Amino acid sequence: MKTGIIIIFHNNEKHIDTDIFVKQLRQSNNIQFCLVNNASKDNTMHALQEIKDAGLPNVSVVDIRKFKSDVSAVRAGARFMFSQFNLKHLGYISTNLLNIKYQGLNGLVRAISENHEVIVDYNVENLKERGIKLTLFQSLFSVVEYLKKLNVKNKFVNRQYLSKL
Repeated sequence: MKTGIIIIFHNNEKHIDTDIFVKQLRQSNNIQFCLVNNASKDNTMHALQEIKDAGLPNVSVVDIRKFKSDVSAVRAGARFMFSQFNLKHLGYISTNLLNIKYQGLNGLVRAISENHEVIVDYNVENLKERGIKLTLFQSLFSVVEYLKKLNVKNKFVNRQYLSKL
């Protein structure tokens, strides 16, 4: 079961350590990542392109040239992911809604990698509870929300606040 994760970035150049990102994403080869640059004015797009150019087959980059809301950026990433890949589960994260002061974005990727199976299992149960076939956008889930609800033991996750897009 292939899982996709959309990560929305906006002016996060200083928070992206490309070497650590590449290392973590390389270990997560069963997850397809879509890194969306939401019209950053700094070098965020360059950092995301560096990550993609590291030869990771599970990483795609989408560049939105005119700033959009987080919801619209997630939708753009979701449309791209569904058109390119056969995914069973698709989650999203907006870096604008994260508390990255202590762990940085590296903690985010580590938390996703370490808890991939738990996230998928929770999503399967959540979809069964709803009992109806959901549209593309209705089936999207917040990765951070799932990790918080599952009480995952991770310093990065514990520092996050739940907030809806």
